[in-house]
Amino acid sequence: MLRRLFRTLRRWLVAPDGMSTSATMADPAPVVTIDGPSGAGKGTVSQLVAARLGWHLLDSGALYRLVGLAAWQRGVALDSPQDLADLVADIDIRFAGGAGGEERVELDGVNVADRIRTEHCGELASKVAAIPEVRAALVAKQHAFREPPGLVADGRDMGTVIFPDAPLKIFLTASARERARRRHKQLKQKGIDGTFAALYEDIRRRDERDRQRGVAPLAPAPDAMLLDTTSMSIDEVVETVVQLARPMGGRTE
Repeated sequence: MLRRLFRTLRRWLVAPDGMSTSATMADPAPVVTIDGPSGAGKGTVSQLVAARLGWHLLDSGALYRLVGLAAWQRGVALDSPQDLADLVADIDIRFAGGAGGEERVELDGVNVADRIRTEHCGELASKVAAIPEVRAALVAKQHAFREPPGLVADGRDMGTVIFPDAPLKIFLTASARERARRRHKQLKQKGIDGTFAALYEDIRRRDERDRQRGVAPLAPAPDAMLLDTTSMSIDEVVETVVQLARPMGGRTE
């Protein structure tokens, strides 16, 4: 099955004249978008794929979580779109992922990688992401990550709104129950409290809100490859995406 997928995607990623897209897309840099619902594994997969390819990483979900956290810390109301947009311009955001899947996310010079992964910040992120003014303010910051040799962009609307011209678009999904199980395990490993039942209900509600929101609703791009990770390991998902991205360039091993 995977061989058939690789052959299909390889045909998509090669230009009619036989040149790979990495040769025809000198500017802008190539992009792999990895979208999907909360808990599908797109964050970890994106970090590992970027490390394997030697490309830059954009964790757009972290951006919204950071905006939500900054708003909460500074007392900016979530029903004040202009104040939130001004906040986006004022905060300093930096993040990076390593080959082992670890991450460092800085908000105004402070590492908040663990803090933004709490369910509280996830809820804040889902709310601010539905505000058009916030999304518009973050567009330019996200586009700035598109630099050679390439970019792996992780989020919910990377392939539909931010990088619609990306030559490879992946939409990761998994059952809500499996995603809740993964998040519960992740939080336990970090020493963060959270019950499976509460996580499952939160994911279910967030899925419904994200699919129904009027601005950039959660949905795969028409030309995205859907990849159900319910019964796949992280290594299997990463290897699948890396092999699909190979025709675009990137580091070989």
